[in-house]
Amino acid sequence: PDGYSVTNSHVVNGRSDFIAETDEGDRIDATVVGDDPATDIALLRLAARDLPFAEIGDSDSIRVGQLVIAMGSPLGLQSTVSTGVVSAIGRSMRSGDGRLIENVLQHAAPINPGNSGGPLVDTRGRVVGVNTAIIQGAQGIGFAVPSSTVRWVIGEILAHGKVRRRQLGISASSTRISRGFLRQLDLLSDQAVEIIDISAGSVAERAGLLPGDLIVAMNDRLIASVDDIHRILTRFPDAASLDVSVIRELEIHELRVDW
Repeated sequence: PDGYSVTNSHVVNGRSDFIAETDEGDRIDATVVGDDPATDIALLRLAARDLPFAEIGDSDSIRVGQLVIAMGSPLGLQSTVSTGVVSAIGRSMRSGDGRLIENVLQHAAPINPGNSGGPLVDTRGRVVGVNTAIIQGAQGIGFAVPSSTVRWVIGEILAHGKVRRRQLGISASSTRISRGFLRQLDLLSDQAVEIIDISAGSVAERAGLLPGDLIVAMNDRLIASVDDIHRILTRFPDAASLDVSVIRELEIHELRVDW
């Protein structure tokens, strides 16, 4: 009711001022409060109060086969609704900044360009996702950022002006560990992340990480890709420290990263 409105980051696309139009044709100035390309979510505020609003639902309770309704303005056709079912849960898709958006909802409600930023609602009108993407050329394959992610992003933006994410301060890439090395060190995965470079003054430098180190685990969770590191840093935003296991000079070293 205070005028806050959620849309996609790719809809905002770096701009700061917008016009929101109501079903009655009223035009309301809107400004960007926060933008998070990593989840493709942005928060706007309309210059009005006492507006009708939708309740944010619980995407964690969504089940495959559940009926959902997509709302938006596909191809400029305002206030269009379409129905479908939840096709899959727990999908991942790449955001504009290269990070993975986790737990994305796949659904069969037809959406088109112009649906971006519009709500995906359940049969009780609760927003369970924000429509974000389709697969060009496919039919009935749409994706929505789950409301659990939206709620977290909104909370971070309202409390801190942005989404806080831990940064190690490293450049890295995935690499494969040889079978002999795997057996010698009794490792559970043949994938690791090799540190290419470390930023001066970063937490990684303070923790003693070095270029050439192979990160194999963080907080006892296997690390096989840079995406795995992003997941850890996102899931533990308030952690005081992280335990990092690295291979260095044919030995496993345990280091602690503190912020």
